[in-house]
Amino acid sequence: MYKGQAWKVGNDVDTDVIIAARYLNDASDENMRKHCLEDAIPNFSEVITAGDILVAGKNFGCGSSREHAPISIKAAGISCVIAESFARIFYRNAINIGLPIITNPQAAQEIAAGDKLEVDTEQGVLRNVTQGKEYAIEPFPPFLQEIISAGNLLNYVKNKVK
Repeated sequence: MYKGQAWKVGNDVDTDVIIAARYLNDASDENMRKHCLEDAIPNFSEVITAGDILVAGKNFGCGSSREHAPISIKAAGISCVIAESFARIFYRNAINIGLPIITNPQAAQEIAAGDKLEVDTEQGVLRNVTQGKEYAIEPFPPFLQEIISAGNLLNYVKNKVK
């Protein structure tokens, strides 16, 4: 279960907006956290609370295929991302680094910045507590849930090898 405040961004948010290329010479979690979405939401890293939820429009994560984008979102403390749609490579990179992502066009459109959200990926329910609305979401297939639960693909593989 993920619970947090909604932060909204629009359509076609590319990987350079998520984490600008000028910051990629330092891939530390602290640098990724500090500069995540700074060109889209001023002072983002200073105003979010760990566990908050990012809500986006269409084609979130388009652009380059570098995994720094979902890494920076996770390092910033975002618990999951909800969007109308995701760029394909971003989707897989997010799962591989253990960042849950939910596709639900209606919810993404109706959620307002600041709404309190609860996301239950096991039961397949997204609740907008502020608006009193519920949305059905597709639960992750077991193998994807295992990757997310392990924290990332590498940990998942290590656990399988043991």
